Amino acid sequence: QSLDVANNQLKELPAALADCPRLKETNFRGNQLKDKRLEKMVNGCQTKAILEYLRAGGRGKGKAESSREEARKKKREKQQKKDGGDGEQDELEEASKLLVKVLHISENPAPLVVKVSQGVKDVRPFIVCCVLKGVNLQPGNSLKRFLSTQTKLHEDICEKRTAATIATHDLQLIKSPLIYTVQPPDELKITPLGRKEIKAKDLLRQLHSEAEEQRKQKKRQNVSGLHKYLQLLDGKDNYPCLVDAEGTVISFPPITNSEKTKIRKETCDLFLEVTSDTSLQICKDVMDTLILKIAELNRVTLENKEVSGSDNESDALHGPVNLNPSQNIHPENLPLVVEQVRVVDTDGNLKVLYPSKTDLTTVSSLLTVLR
Repeated sequence: QSLDVANNQLKELPAALADCPRLKETNFRGNQLKDKRLEKMVNGCQTKAILEYLRAGGRGKGKAESSREEARKKKREKQQKKDGGDGEQDELEEASKLLVKVLHISENPAPLVVKVSQGVKDVRPFIVCCVLKGVNLQPGNSLKRFLSTQTKLHEDICEKRTAATIATHDLQLIKSPLIYTVQPPDELKITPLGRKEIKAKDLLRQLHSEAEEQRKQKKRQNVSGLHKYLQLLDGKDNYPCLVDAEGTVISFPPITNSEKTKIRKETCDLFLEVTSDTSLQICKDVMDTLILKIAELNRVTLENKEVSGSDNESDALHGPVNLNPSQNIHPENLPLVVEQVRVVDTDGNLKVLYPSKTDLTTVSSLLTVLR
């Protein structure tokens, strides 16, 4: 079910919307909402996050909303008591809280910097980056789940890559400093994931050809894989790309990453990149969600103590959860480390620093951030 009330004169959104379980898509853009944080969320977040915010009451809620929220809270507490005892559930949730430690630029002896060229402003102007250390992709199907999560985020919060595109890289395979720039289609060369080095214009021609063949074989209008995103570059004279210190293109958004910096089972330190031609806030919201999802995947892997090389996905996902609420720190409770990355212009002026003090707040109910 969807609800579209864009470009009206709404000042508030009723908390009762959070009680509509079939509501999957919403559009509240173009309304002058009193709650400025909510106004930012409706412009950049997925429906689920907006409804969660309304369920929590948001800011500036009226008496009616307060009483409804209180009633819902009592109902949830009653259900929790019925399911698992009085305070046991709260203690269990506290013990299983995901932890992320932010390493500030000032604490990092060799912080990574991304320089942005002037040309991207007319093509794909927004980019947010960070480094994430301490990820465990070795056991079982953890790498497969990691890649699957990225695909789901592209479909969901990234709105089929029309709002934003995610790129994940093995930090150890990156030669810094990095430059986010544009290149003509017949000059941009990349070695796409699973393919040989090719010029961007030839890659798109190849993908278009594959898409047509796929349509003929399946006798459908829809196509899958990279072929779904080709139209996003229609009409562009230059294509966006992220280039390393050796002049190698490691990312060609919104199409593909490079085989050179591909994530492998041995990868434990990631360079994360989110780009958009829509807004900087969307990049930040997507990055917040990506970090949360990776933290959740890391927790699943560590809690279930999967054996390296195991192929049993069901054991990994449904194995026993061993949490002890009486202890605050477990091996699986150790925080991932997020290193701040600065994005600067060609003169070195700061454009964006992620994560800043205000970032990661959209996922704060599920993530404890140590700053």
